[in-house]
Amino acid sequence: QAQLVESGGGLVQAGGSLRLSCAASGRTFRTYAMAWFRQAPGKEREFVAALSWAGETIIYADSVKGRFTISRDTAEDTMNLQMNTLKPDDTALYYCAAGARPFYIERLNDQMAYGYWGQGTQVTVSS
Repeated sequence: QAQLVESGGGLVQAGGSLRLSCAASGRTFRTYAMAWFRQAPGKEREFVAALSWAGETIIYADSVKGRFTISRDTAEDTMNLQMNTLKPDDTALYYCAAGARPFYIERLNDQMAYGYWGQGTQVTVSS
């Protein structure tokens, strides 16, 4: 059964850094568009960052631009999210997602376009 498994979450002080990873299990996601979304308590899930399957297109939410970096390691079939200069507003459950081709670039930030989801990893940023 195809699965995505997130890791790397934790508790960090404001201004600190964390690196999230998303590993594939049961199938390869090398040719899938992949993304990170997050959901804070009492709020709807929101887009964070995404990259196209070939990596030629990368987009970020305005709230994380310049602080977060999304990347993928095709050899390891993993995706990462380097998060720097973390703020308390970044506190959320972070999910990775994968979407099969054909995947339209304009839908990279649309959670409805992704068919595979992980269980999430908690990130808590203290002030």
